[in-house]
Formats: sequence, structure tokens, C-alpha cells
Amino acid sequence: MVSGPGPQEQERDQAPPRAAFWVAAAVAALALWTSAAPTMTYPIYASRWHLTPAITTLVFAVHPVVLVAVLVLFGGVSDHIGRRAAIRYGLAAELVGVAVFAVAGNVGWLFVARAFMAVGVGLSFSPATAAMTEFVPARVRRHASAITTAATAVGITLAMVGGGALIQYAPMPLALDYWILAAVVIVVALCTRLLPAHNRVESTDRWRLRPIRVPRGHLAVFVTAAITVSASFVVGAVVLSLGAQIARQLVGSTNALVTGCLLSVFAVVVAGTALVFSRVPVWLTVVLGALASAAGLVLFAVAGVTGAVVWFFAAAALAGLGYSLEFTGGISLVARYAPPEHRAEMYSATYLVAYLFQGAGAVLLGVTATRIGLRATLVDAVPIISVLLLASLVLGLVVARGRHRAARAAADPTGPAVAPTDLAVEPAGATDPAGATDPAVEPGGAAPGRRPAVPPRRRRRVNRRSPSTRLVATSTATEESPCARVDSPTCSR
Repeated sequence: MVSGPGPQEQERDQAPPRAAFWVAAAVAALALWTSAAPTMTYPIYASRWHLTPAITTLVFAVHPVVLVAVLVLFGGVSDHIGRRAAIRYGLAAELVGVAVFAVAGNVGWLFVARAFMAVGVGLSFSPATAAMTEFVPARVRRHASAITTAATAVGITLAMVGGGALIQYAPMPLALDYWILAAVVIVVALCTRLLPAHNRVESTDRWRLRPIRVPRGHLAVFVTAAITVSASFVVGAVVLSLGAQIARQLVGSTNALVTGCLLSVFAVVVAGTALVFSRVPVWLTVVLGALASAAGLVLFAVAGVTGAVVWFFAAAALAGLGYSLEFTGGISLVARYAPPEHRAEMYSATYLVAYLFQGAGAVLLGVTATRIGLRATLVDAVPIISVLLLASLVLGLVVARGRHRAARAAADPTGPAVAPTDLAVEPAGATDPAGATDPAVEPGGAAPGRRPAVPPRRRRRVNRRSPSTRLVATSTATEESPCARVDSPTCSR
């Protein structure tokens, strides 16, 4: 068992350095770069070693399957031992996985490499996401979740474009890009010294090996976040596990750099969307993301049937739009409503479900593509994945929008009452742990276009000890009457 930080350690680390946020962002980007790095080499492995789509997607699926096991056992470890320690363990495992890929001589090595990569991502990604929420600088506080999504998109772009260029034009096409990635892992690991060892929101309980759990009263938020992020990950599985083969076999792209650039459209749109839509209400991002993802899947099927590059380009762009909105919406729900002492654990629970869906989806796609062909698989996959997207859309309308309306009702005491849920009502003008205020609630605590419930001139004291309530004492409660003192010269006896 590992004990949490002591009071002195927590006090010492209360003010983390500003660079900690960007180091955590680099770790998040590296997690997705590591996950997506083999995407561009799958067609080469298939050609040299005569692998079927079922085998290549099985190699891809090892990552989410092992990652699920890591999240089940160690999902909340950083809430006890600190973000920095958990991230360093994860980066060490990622380094081993990347090195094994660089020296792989047969398909068996690929399974081992993907397993180590999964361990690394499982130990580092959730703590990095939580660290970005906790160490966000004030000037980018409103955009913390969007920057998290953009960081993951940067990692995917580096894997697609950088990997495609090295494979096409550099020597050692199956090794050089991995050695460069290994060097980047080492640099980021050295930079983790800028992360605080502990912070004040960590749990003081002793850590022991146990499955992750959802905090009481947060089930609805967890289910919504998990299904939403799962929908984005399944769409990502189509792009990352089969995207290069779709471009090569169906669209006719034989240049690895061109294929990488086509697939990088997905990542570029992910990053741009996250930043542009950062002020959109969470429920609306979830709904729009589900619709965009469904449209992108339809266009992938059209690209497979027609073999037209323009349809593939449009499909990658729409899939990136949907992925970004769904992923940002899901992690925003966790960032806003998860208890600080269980934040990493709730992120891990969300990623656990998402990676489980991604692994199962990748295996199903690969087996089906081997049996009936890649083109027919894309056509058949659209209605199946759309069921998950529909569930995400409904939960976004019911749960996320319900929280949005509850926040507005709390901000306007004269408005209509909102039916209680299993979740605590968000206080007026509440912000998420990253500081992002719900766009529907102005900082002063009133809905847009309405007067504040309490005039600022009457406000004397704000009790911030409880995250679920804000007690405001008016002047009549705090101003002392002259006659309250018996020795007052103005008091008439």
C-alpha cells in the first residue's frame, strides 16, 4: 500500500509551476502519438508478412484490451501517489513499447510492443488529463478541456504526417520513426520534473490495489461521459486501424506521406474544432458530435464504394469534427462534476469503457473485413456504430442538457423549478475545476440578459468551503447596529 501526501507536502505543492500545465499537455499528446504511431506501418507489415486485416486489427486491438486491464487495476493510483509519479511510470512503459516496435522482426513482437504501449498510456493519460484540469493557467482557464482535445490531435497529426514522411522518404521505414518517438518520450520524461510531486486535491487515503469505482451520486454523469467518449473512440478506431488501408486499397493512394496527410485532416479538424467550439454548451457539443460522426461514417462508406479521394477527404474531416465534439463534451462533463479527490479515477473509468468499445469495434471490423472485404465492411459498419452515436445523442439531450438547465435555474431563483436528479444542483455561476464557466451562466451568477439575483453592493462575504453551495451574507446580516454595544454613545438607554 502507498500512502498519500502528508499535509506539509500538500502545502508545499499548492502553487504548481505554470509550466506544469504544458508538460501535462505534452504527456497527453505523446499518449495519442504513441497509440497512433503504428497506423502508418500497418500496410507495410501486411505486405511484407502477408497479414490479413483480421491480424492487423488484432494488433491494434491489443492496445485497448490491455489498457482496459490497466485502468481497472490502476485507474485511481495517481489520486494517491501523485500525478508526476504515475506519469513517469507510464512514460517508462511507453518507451519500452516503442523500442520493441523499432526492432520487431515478426508479428509476435508487435503484440508485445502494443501491450507495453497500452500499459504506458493507461498509467499516464488519465493523470495527464487530470493535471491539465488542476494546473491550468488563469489565462487559458476557460479552454482547458479544448486544449486537452487539441493536444491529443497534435499527437495523432505527428504520427500520421511525420510517420508517413519518414516511411516514404527516410531509410529504415519500419524503425526510424519509432526511434525518433523514443527520443521524444525521453525528453518529455525529463520535463516531468516541472510537475509537482503532489497537490492539495489528492486523496489522503492509502492506495491499495482495487478496481476503479464511480463516486456516489455521479452515475448519470459517468454514463453520459463514458458513452460519449466511447462513440468518439469507435470513430477513431475506423480511422486509426483501417484508415491507411482504406486509402491504399480503395482510394488508390500508394504514397505513405499522401496517405498520412489525408488522415491528418482528421487530426487537424479535431484540434481546430476543440478550440473554436470551446464556449459551446456541453450538451450541444455532444449532440452535434454525434450527428457529425454519423455523417463522417457514411462518407467513408461512399469513399470505399466510389474510390474518390474527395469523399475520403470529406469523411476524414467530418469524422474529426464529430470525434472532437464528442471527446471534448465527455471529458468536460467529468472535469465539471467529478469530485476533485476522485477526478483521475473517474477519468480512468470513462476511458476504460471507451477503450473497451474501441477494442471490440476494431476486432469486429478486422474480422468482418477479412470475411467479406473492406468495402462491404464499411457499408455494414455505418448502422451498427450509429446505434452508439444515437445513445450518445440521447444522453446528451437528457442528462447533459438537464444539468445545463439546472445551472440556469440555480442562477435565476425566480425561474421555473427544475426536477431534482441524482446529481447535486450546480450553484449559480459555478465553474468546472478547470475554471470554465458554463456559457449559459454569467460570472455574476445570473443567466444572460437578467439582473444578478444579489446586487454586488450588498454582497459582503462568500463562503467557498462547500463546492455545492455559496452563502452570501447581505449587509443587514453583517452590519453591526450602533445599539448592539452597550457602551455606544449613540445608544439611548
